[in-house]
Amino acid sequence: MKITSFKESAMITTPHGVKVCKLYDTSDAQAIHITLEPGESLRKHITPVDVFFYVLEGTGVVEIGEEKSEVSRDALIESPRDIPHCWYNESDATFRVLVVKAPRPVASTKLL
Repeated sequence: MKITSFKESAMITTPHGVKVCKLYDTSDAQAIHITLEPGESLRKHITPVDVFFYVLEGTGVVEIGEEKSEVSRDALIESPRDIPHCWYNESDATFRVLVVKAPRPVASTKLL
């Protein structure tokens, strides 16, 4: 059994400039933990595989394609591949989300 805690995982560097930890990475899938502090956001980008997001803490705004919605803890959001998406933390509290990519992408994410 392997147990991974995001608090003990090393931060990875991304072009988004926010706290990101890769929790799971196999040939089949990836799981990534993102923390957005108040006022932080991800840059709009396109992922070459389907993604789902699970909100762990706080309230944030997700934008996928032309749709934009405020979401909070315990929400699961689906994001199809090749659709521009981004996240914003417009609240005054920490916002944490788990990102699961399946299958594991072999091409890079494209920043817009």
